[in-house]
Amino acid sequence: MSRALAATGLTITRAYELARRADADMAERGTDRLDLDRLAELASDVLGEAEGTRTMRRLRRLHALRQLDAPIILLVGGATGTGKSTIATEAAHRLGITRVTSTDFIRQTMRAFFSPAFMPSVHYSSFEAGLALTKAEEDEAGDARLLGFLDQTRNVLVGVEAAIDRSLAEGWSMVLEGVHLVPGMLDVDRNGAIVVQCLVAIEDEDLHRSHFWVRDHATEGLRPLEKYIDGMPEIRLIQDALIERARRCDVPVIMNATLDQAMGEVLDLVLSTADRLVSA
Repeated sequence: MSRALAATGLTITRAYELARRADADMAERGTDRLDLDRLAELASDVLGEAEGTRTMRRLRRLHALRQLDAPIILLVGGATGTGKSTIATEAAHRLGITRVTSTDFIRQTMRAFFSPAFMPSVHYSSFEAGLALTKAEEDEAGDARLLGFLDQTRNVLVGVEAAIDRSLAEGWSMVLEGVHLVPGMLDVDRNGAIVVQCLVAIEDEDLHRSHFWVRDHATEGLRPLEKYIDGMPEIRLIQDALIERARRCDVPVIMNATLDQAMGEVLDLVLSTADRLVSA
């Protein structure tokens, strides 16, 4: 029950608190069944009327989503360091999706098959991909940093499309996250599936920079902190370009101020997409 409630956007602590209250209520009444109307009353008592009503509305929509029996493909894009990996993993857990992968993993796989001479851009970080361009390419048009990133993206998306095709052919649900999920560059019109795309961003640059310090501590320096701090101008440039493309392509942008707020918005996107499919 805690997992089902967490899928509505409740924090794990609050979900468990309500689940325990529901368990105690069933014990008091000598029953092993709990209908949604009774759960709504308990939710109002434990969470307060506003949060309880919102939780129950999402829970009913989640039930309708599972009745559809259609695979869910959740695509979480965003620039480096915006928290998209954390959000993607947490969303997968709450939705009961066991397959989570990243475009960085796909890029790393491509590096093993394609040499730097044949496909140079995939051998750089997304914010350093401009270094893979030749002088002639840099002079051709636009900002070299964005041109390099988009060239890398076009290559990586070949693998991304294949991963999505395989997932849908097998009827799997999947969460895919990564900087290369650029709005407008990926086919999201898939029959028989619930495909949800969003972009995670951080408005405040200092908050964005702090994510790299937190990640450095959590991974015990596995990723070189200085590389990302020095690359902040390029990372912010890519984020601005992603946001601009998202707005042009009607892809929702989620400003990641807190994990709970961002998770609520992501889950609402999944549920509202399912609502549209049910209505259709």
